[in-house]
Amino acid sequence: MLANDALHRALANSLKVGIATALISTVLGILGAKAVTRYRLPGQKPVVAMIMLPLVVPEIILAMALLMVILRAGGSLGLVSIAAGHILLCVPFAMVVLMSRFEGFDRSLEEASHDLGENGWWTFWRVTFPNVLPGIVASLLLTFTISFDEFIMAFFLGSTEPTLPVFMWNQLRFPKLLPGVLALGACILIASVLIVLVAEWFRRRNTSDSQSGDVIIG
Repeated sequence: MLANDALHRALANSLKVGIATALISTVLGILGAKAVTRYRLPGQKPVVAMIMLPLVVPEIILAMALLMVILRAGGSLGLVSIAAGHILLCVPFAMVVLMSRFEGFDRSLEEASHDLGENGWWTFWRVTFPNVLPGIVASLLLTFTISFDEFIMAFFLGSTEPTLPVFMWNQLRFPKLLPGVLALGACILIASVLIVLVAEWFRRRNTSDSQSGDVIIG
């Protein structure tokens, strides 16, 4: 099975979607977490509730709804549509991870940076970014793992470009390939657990630094 070209293409598709999902979800998570923890905006609670909705709504309902939206809008199914679905799922996780860090370090550091003449951009890179970096790394690892292992969105929103979980599902029709599929699934499970453990280590480091009051200024 390891010499299967279709397997290699599916793995490449999963890596492309996973990396894109992790990057975009984490960027959106940073923006959302900063907005929620630093500002009091009108309608903030309903907006946050809408963003967190994928955490409680069954994934198959989200997949079918997104499929109908894409088809009605005249869009095409493929890796882009899969990535869009995965971003919808992963942004809440990214925000939850990052909000704890934004809430943890003293915002007076940002105010002091502004008082010393720095603009918002350089304040973010020299003060905010170094302090939220452990949370960013944890968010990247967690969202990549969620995207890489996700099946339902990829099944509904994919077309002729299957991701690795969809490829494995298709191989279950052939009894002779079952041992190879099970072995591949075990490898993915072990890798996913390791990545999640590393992400949890970064998250705990993030939390402990916040509680101890340690700050980093670049």
